[in-house]
Amino acid sequence: MKSSFRTWAVLAFSFLLLASPLAGANYILQFNALANVGQLGSSYGFQVVRALSAQSDLISTLNPLSDTALQALRAEIGVIEVEVDAEVNSSEDDENSHSPAVLESLVNVLPGSAPMNYFGTQVRSDYVNQRGTQMVQLPQEQASFGTGLGIVAIIDTGVDTTHPALTGSLIAGYDFTRNSADTVSELTDLDQSTVVILDQTAVVPLELKVVPVELSQSTVVILDQSTVVILDNDMFPEAFGHGTMVAGLVHLIAPSAQIMPLKAFHADGSANLSDIVRAIRYAADNGASVISMSFDMPVLSPELQSAVTYAESKGAILVAAAGNEGKSESVYPAALSGVIGVGSVNFEDRRSPFSNYGHAARTSAPGEALITTFPGNNYAGVWGTSFSTALVSGAVTLMRQLQPHLHSSDVKDCLDAGVQIDQGMGDGRLDLVRSLTACAHPDE
Repeated sequence: MKSSFRTWAVLAFSFLLLASPLAGANYILQFNALANVGQLGSSYGFQVVRALSAQSDLISTLNPLSDTALQALRAEIGVIEVEVDAEVNSSEDDENSHSPAVLESLVNVLPGSAPMNYFGTQVRSDYVNQRGTQMVQLPQEQASFGTGLGIVAIIDTGVDTTHPALTGSLIAGYDFTRNSADTVSELTDLDQSTVVILDQTAVVPLELKVVPVELSQSTVVILDQSTVVILDNDMFPEAFGHGTMVAGLVHLIAPSAQIMPLKAFHADGSANLSDIVRAIRYAADNGASVISMSFDMPVLSPELQSAVTYAESKGAILVAAAGNEGKSESVYPAALSGVIGVGSVNFEDRRSPFSNYGHAARTSAPGEALITTFPGNNYAGVWGTSFSTALVSGAVTLMRQLQPHLHSSDVKDCLDAGVQIDQGMGDGRLDLVRSLTACAHPDE
């Protein structure tokens, strides 16, 4: 399984890869009222680690269950399904990902790094005035419509809670990797010496961070050269900063919306399926209007389906990445009915070569050479369907500000009113003015 991360940008640093607190093999057990979970545990040698919902538990065994034992457990009275609590790896960092950063394309679209005010905070001007925002008509949208309302839950690696561009928008979240409400900061995955280095980069004035520098095989960071010399490529976790980068694009599109960081992924880009489904349910129970999911899985998980259905019943609109394998294939949760799956296009309105298409991509948005926030008051150039997903997630909160009771089918209709490109990614590429006009006048 994989999520939608990888060709993003920026600094990244060494981290403490925490060992799993669970021993043996872990499974997700779905059951109904007829099941005697305690008796089943005795018979099959498992312990209940935690409840995931009223009808599902995370269970742990000392040794993996054999295929025969799994079949027998599935046949027990009251058992609905048993599935492995599999590791979900970031798809932009997956070996099958085809979304490489292209330094030259970033150089060509940087309009300038001078600081500017954006809804009360100082940010890079090329973060606000980048080509991607022009392409989706963000300036025109803000002149005629809203700037966002409600809560966008971002299931990711956490967020830099001190980034100046984001601090005014962040609300309390939760870290499912540590079962703590106090560790959603991405910096908690770093050792202290690396945090010190990140703090050093944070004090460099924004106007000096003008040179896009390729730091590793698939990573680009916008830094000044004097900052680059203190960095060591070997210190960077694979996915460090991903959540901050997604949050930055959501904030860019919907600067007045609230962002709820839900940390289900480690800085190496890995997550447990059980943490992801817990995060979806948490978002639904804590008032999220939109749930942004920059990850994908090749096989449908029954527990993931259940969590998505639950969130929909609570009124949340779920947005998910279509993946970066460059194929026409169904990945999940993007391909689930009711979820808005998002593919990536370039600045010429052509499908990005890395973007999946077909059933998992119900719409599209720019996903190449986007500029967004990165930990330490830094900014990064990013590539991948994760970041197209962030733009659409921000757009959905604008739609729901205009029409609070929109359902996912209504949102899809609004998105279909965007720029007509098809290419296997729905009827419309994200255009905020067209989509919000369609939302405002649904019968026209």
